[in-house]
Amino acid sequence: MQSAHGYCPGPFYQENLFPSEGGFIGGRYCSPFPVPGANGTTVNCCLPCPFADLRYANDTAKRVEIGSWISVAMLPLCIFLLISYAVLPVKWTNRHYLSICFTLGICCMEIAFIIPLGAKPDQCFNAITPNDMYSDLSCAFSGSLLLFGGWLVVMWSFIRTVAFHLQVCWELVLGPKFMWLAFLTGFGIPAVGLTVMLILTGVSFRFGRMCHINTEHGSQDYWYPLIAFTAAALVLQFFTMLYCIHVYVRSLFDKSSSTTDTSTGLPSYTSSVRTATARQAYRRVQRVVRLQWRGAALVLIILANVIFFAVVFIKMDETTSTTPANMEKATNWIVCLALGGSREQCQQLATGFGPDEGTLLAVVYLLSLVGFWNFILFARPSIFAGWLDFIRNGFSSSSHEFVSADAYRNADHKGFEMLTTSSGKGAEPYYNMRSPSPDQMRTIGGSPPPVVRSPSPTYNLNGRGSPMATSPTSERSVHFRHQEARYTRPSLSFSGPRPPTSPTPGGRDWDPAETFARGHV
Repeated sequence: MQSAHGYCPGPFYQENLFPSEGGFIGGRYCSPFPVPGANGTTVNCCLPCPFADLRYANDTAKRVEIGSWISVAMLPLCIFLLISYAVLPVKWTNRHYLSICFTLGICCMEIAFIIPLGAKPDQCFNAITPNDMYSDLSCAFSGSLLLFGGWLVVMWSFIRTVAFHLQVCWELVLGPKFMWLAFLTGFGIPAVGLTVMLILTGVSFRFGRMCHINTEHGSQDYWYPLIAFTAAALVLQFFTMLYCIHVYVRSLFDKSSSTTDTSTGLPSYTSSVRTATARQAYRRVQRVVRLQWRGAALVLIILANVIFFAVVFIKMDETTSTTPANMEKATNWIVCLALGGSREQCQQLATGFGPDEGTLLAVVYLLSLVGFWNFILFARPSIFAGWLDFIRNGFSSSSHEFVSADAYRNADHKGFEMLTTSSGKGAEPYYNMRSPSPDQMRTIGGSPPPVVRSPSPTYNLNGRGSPMATSPTSERSVHFRHQEARYTRPSLSFSGPRPPTSPTPGGRDWDPAETFARGHV
């Protein structure tokens, strides 16, 4: 035998002429082929690597690479959001750990697409065997980041959906416990899932220069768990939307008067408690939806993409595995290639073997555009206003986020002083509010402010409980033991004793004409 084709015709290679180790052996596409004139002897003939170059058109590889360049454009947008969350105050970004962790997952996916552009890996270990994570380092990194980023995006979409459901439907305030539980599940489950996938399944080159999860056990390790969390998130989102619609419809059919009388501005008790509760629920739901509609919209987009990706990849695993049913579907295509037909001539006969080119490109482009939707929905206009304010002020001390910090930092601790008059011992103390000096007042045409005295205590108790005078300048006369203090009733005080009024006819001690009450008939 003069070449590696051996007894195999056309573009096929004889498998036993290649080593049985190195690369991803399970990624070979081989089938028994009868040896001519050998009385039923067969050899395994394999499709050349990479398989996609023979299955699809000439420019398919370049079109797939466009997805990597889209990621190059999307990654700076995600980094811009993360830097904005870290640098700008929360009043500009409205940052939240749900948004930050979701953006981190998208960054992992974008980096997975960018790695092949710089590494330019060789997809094949030899003529029939693709490289995997053990034979190519860039494959290990790109495949791991893609799978881990997909796990992060799905898990944080699920957590955001749970948070939205609890706030809208159950009126729960999410505190630190929910946050730490979210961190534990949002990063713990993807880490465990990635470990299981790399140990039991692994990643390899399947199409393009980016590695994907292998066919064997790939659906059980990766796609089925993702579909489970995606389905749970969709169900929760569906019930949340139904609840919002229910509350909105109840408010539309509420024909009773408002809980507040618009003519007087006073509360009105004509409406029922049920009506008031419906309106309050509608206002509460409206506020929550107004604050979180961006996250809910992004979750729906991501979940729809995940379902599409899962269906495509699961179908691809089923149609590209070397089973008798698949080999029967690909018989016409294989015979066409064996008879010397070109790739373009035989391409129409391979429709049942693997996904079509349009579906494959749609998966790649949608994966790359996840960062675009994240930027469109989370890049609020206030972020750009915040950067403009940051560029103008920088780290200047004159610009602070909290007013309380300014008040504390610029507080004059000597603004209130305990002073005494110059009349000598026993003089009454008073508080002097720090004001501009007399010289400063004269410069602006004013006069020194008067001294503001605090009300002096009338008396205190000595050790035996008897009243003791505290100041000779007290405004009220204070007497000692066995004497009575002179009482001066304030003009607007109603606590003093009054003589009884004469009763009105009928036994009443009040006149209905002087009030708004209804008299006896």
